[in-house]
Amino acid sequence: MADTQQLDTPQDIPRDLHGLRRSPASLLHEAFVAGSTAGVVELSEVEFLTMAGVRVDPGSAEGQRIAAVTGGLPSRCGDVAGDGVLEAEPRNGAGTGSNGTGTGTGTGSIDSTATSSGLANTSALWLGPTEFLVVAPPEAHETLVPSLVEALADGQGQVVDLSANRTTFELTGPRARAVLEKGCSLDLHPRIHPAGTALSTEVGGIPVILWKTAESTYRILPRASFATFLGHWLLDAMREYASPEVP
Repeated sequence: MADTQQLDTPQDIPRDLHGLRRSPASLLHEAFVAGSTAGVVELSEVEFLTMAGVRVDPGSAEGQRIAAVTGGLPSRCGDVAGDGVLEAEPRNGAGTGSNGTGTGTGTGSIDSTATSSGLANTSALWLGPTEFLVVAPPEAHETLVPSLVEALADGQGQVVDLSANRTTFELTGPRARAVLEKGCSLDLHPRIHPAGTALSTEVGGIPVILWKTAESTYRILPRASFATFLGHWLLDAMREYASPEVP
């Protein structure tokens, strides 16, 4: 007689499936803790951020409506609009793009009047003249994506939920920049790459979005399928800073 197995009944299935999720780099979390050196360089994964890909003309009516949701749309390469993770560490200065949506100026500045009208803790990263990545906390998922879809309405453009497309690493500490410079061709000097700048590049040969959120803090957004490889690469690049410097 064939073996039989009792299937889970509906009451046995967790109502909140979010508790069953595993982030792309979940198996590396202990290694991240072990490989980090407090006050020097530390690595962690910021799990399950809400992300939405938006394609829209910022100067159009639908672009203005989407900007009202995100707290602005960036106007040029490197710009980040919205309050997002920089809310607790405001950048100096303010700037508004030519489309009047309260975008950054490309030097890490932001228009606070625009962000106050959008969803809290939301940032829009420039990927192209009409392409943006909107990033928000995990709990914003149920409101952000529907709000963007509603704002686009029947206008020309596209809103796609990309929350599962990428993960986010946070590299922080005085040596964070030195670690990245081992495998990134960008000029990461603060004069060129100030806080509040996000650029598409490669780190360790992996395509990423590199977002400098504070003076010594970077968020690295790789595709989920590259998370394990890039996590190991970053740990290896951090290894030399685990030992005290030789006088």
